[in-house]
Amino acid sequence: MDKFEKLVKEIMAEALADGEPVTREEAEEMAKMELGAKGMSREARSINPTKKADRKPRTVKVSDEKVNLFNSILQNIDRCEGIERESVKILKENKLIQVRIGEKTFKIDIIEERKKK
Repeated sequence: MDKFEKLVKEIMAEALADGEPVTREEAEEMAKMELGAKGMSREARSINPTKKADRKPRTVKVSDEKVNLFNSILQNIDRCEGIERESVKILKENKLIQVRIGEKTFKIDIIEERKKK
């Protein structure tokens, strides 16, 4: 049982002993305020049982120009002499290509810069 739960139970027991019972939600709210007021660690203050941990997945938008450039580089690597198709690996689609030539390994990373503000 963590500090937050112990504190909630203590608050509920004290309120009941005083003859003024409180609901669990009220006890949780008081516990949050008390933990924040005591200067507890960030970890203890971040406890919020009602907060959802699920976040919306991040969507990455890839421009058409970047996709065309990636495909063009990949096609040109295939045409090079001395480079076998098995030695070319796509590590991240539309971003990172690994090429192995003999004992050496090369990585080609395509990075699109944002517009200057």
